[in-house]
Amino acid sequence: MSLGLDDKLLGEKVDNYCSSDEGERDDDSDDEPRSTEAVQPTFVPEPEIKEYNGYSTNTGPKGVINDWREFKRLETEKKGEQERERQALLKKLSMSCRSHLDDEREKQKDEQFMEQMEREMDEIEEEFMKQYREKRIEEMRKALQNVPKFGGVVPLSSNDFVDQIDKENPQVYIIVHVYEDRSKACKTMNGCLESLAQEYPTVKFCKIRATETKLSMKFAKDGVPALLIYKGGDMIGNFIRISDELGDDFFSSDVESILEEHSFLPNNDVINKCIKDKTTGEKRSVLAEDDDTDSDFDID
Repeated sequence: MSLGLDDKLLGEKVDNYCSSDEGERDDDSDDEPRSTEAVQPTFVPEPEIKEYNGYSTNTGPKGVINDWREFKRLETEKKGEQERERQALLKKLSMSCRSHLDDEREKQKDEQFMEQMEREMDEIEEEFMKQYREKRIEEMRKALQNVPKFGGVVPLSSNDFVDQIDKENPQVYIIVHVYEDRSKACKTMNGCLESLAQEYPTVKFCKIRATETKLSMKFAKDGVPALLIYKGGDMIGNFIRISDELGDDFFSSDVESILEEHSFLPNNDVINKCIKDKTTGEKRSVLAEDDDTDSDFDID
């Protein structure tokens, strides 16, 4: 008897059909009936492809794809890191690899820049000093307009001694000669002061006898000739028995040197030029080169 397709699918035993496990199942076949229902296929969902976490438990096609993606990602990151390192190296080399000529050119540029800056600073300083001198000279000229002129030695007495000093213009230097007629050095000093009074008309030269000042007889004998210097009502200097330094015979230039050494005389050149500008209206360009203008005359 031939087997039909249904019999083969359903597993029905028929005559003359032999199976390799027929002997083993004879005992069971009598007790358990065979199922006549067809076996339905079971749907197995496709596994989700997860992000690669460094290892793969799937050795199939999907695992290979994940491994490939991770390999490409790592390769891209590696190329990016290599490119950054290359750029950093190029930058470092471009900064450090300078030739000797480059250094020389850079040095020359720096030197040229410094020279230009020095020239500009010199020009600015020169212009500033020029304006400053002109301003100071103008201030001196205006101040001298109010300063009285003397041109001689003023004799003093005990009655007007204090007023002649305290009531004088505070800008005026007052040089008082304390003398005695019997002293040869005092006579020489009076002659020198007459000469200096002509040369320094803005300085008030005075003279007074020692007995008129009510000083002691010892001073009248041993302290003359004496020079007392006042300004603004205050005594700013004195020379007692100046003959010890100059002797009995001396010249006006000797007295002038002592007074100038202690800054008790104004700069005569500046004073005369300022007076000339005041009276004639001429320009004061000749004073622009005087660097000691500030110390020549005080301006309040």
